[in-house]
This record gives sequence, C-alpha cells and structure tokens, in this order.
Amino acid sequence: MTLSPPAPSPAVAYYRVSTQKQGQSGLGLEAQEASVRAYAAAQGLNIVATFSEVETGTRKRYRPQLAAALEAARRAGAVLLIAKLDRLARNVAFVSALMESGVRFVAVDMPEADSLTLHVMAAVGEREAQLISARTKAALDARKARGLPVGNPDARVPLEARQRGQQAQREAAKQATRPAASYARTLREQGLSLRAIADRLNTGGFTARQGGQWEAKQVKRMLDRA
Repeated sequence: MTLSPPAPSPAVAYYRVSTQKQGQSGLGLEAQEASVRAYAAAQGLNIVATFSEVETGTRKRYRPQLAAALEAARRAGAVLLIAKLDRLARNVAFVSALMESGVRFVAVDMPEADSLTLHVMAAVGEREAQLISARTKAALDARKARGLPVGNPDARVPLEARQRGQQAQREAAKQATRPAASYARTLREQGLSLRAIADRLNTGGFTARQGGQWEAKQVKRMLDRA
C-alpha cells in the first residue's frame, strides 16, 4: 500500500512596515516576504492568506490587518507567521495580548523562542523605544534653549553640542546591542555555548556593533559587559 504524503499545514503571513513611504516603495516588505516564505517552505507549511499593514508610530495598538490575519488564522486553524518580532510592536502588553489570542504564531527570526524569550525581547524593544524618544526630545529641547534652529542640518553646532551628540551616538550604539544581549543571556541560561549563541544571533538577524557577523569572542565580551 502506498501512503500519500501528509497535506501541508496551513499558515497565514503577516507583514508590516512602519512608514507610508516604505509601504509605497515596497522597501522592507520584500525582505519580510522572502524570509517568511523560506521558513514556510522549510517547515512544510502552506501560506493560505497574506496580510500587509503600513502604519506609523509604536504606540498604535489596533492594527486592522493584524486583526484580520488573526481571524483568518483562527478560521483555518493556521499558524501566524511574521518575519521579525519587532514588526509586531515594541510593547509588552501588545505581545502578551497576541499570545493570549489563542492563535499560535512564530517569529521567523526566532522560531525556537518560547514565551519567556518573546516577553524579554518585547520588553527590551519597548524600553529602547522609550530611550530613543527621550534622547530625541532632550536634544531638541537643548537646541531650542540655545536658540538654535530645530531640524536644520546646515545649522552651525557648537563644539560642546557636537561632543554631546557624539556621546549620544556612542550610547545609542551601546543601547542597540541590548536586544542581542538579552537574547544571548536567555540562550546562555539554557546551556548553549558561546559559538552556538553566536550562530543563533546571526541566523536571527542580529548584527554585531560594526554590522558584521557575531563570533564567540564578541558574544563573551557582550555578556561580560551585561
């Protein structure tokens, strides 16, 4: 007797870009589609519906296309696929609500992530968004207080202000590694080696400080600093 191969499990794809300009140009969407389709093919999943959303701001809670994607996934008994966790929201409450929706979802950049890891990543992303907002506001307030024009790239900036800006850039670079550091700590607690953690960071889309690939020694330095 010849057995037929099992039918592929259904999946619903959800894509999101955060600016109208990106949505019109397709920037960001193509990369998300490629990663989601590659994951679906590797896991034997059949994408039965696709939803794309263009929005601005990290505080917006209601996303019509995401709501439609969740409903489609419920009806089809499908898994919801997204390209990156930060494409959902930099908000712990939002991710928690999604996890409680009853729809199984997978962040393709971290398919092995459990509930704890997802909460950690969302918390770090939310905190980073708050820090960026606070730094931007402080910089604008400082320029206004000095009587300097705001938003004019050709304005002459005093040496002291440039130095503060350089310091802010260094701090921003340090903050940028925090999501990777939190993820690396979680993996380390699970018993993974430094080499294995570096591989997970690379496959998960995390880039090192200089934009290259992670190596074991870099992971060690990052964990030591943390």
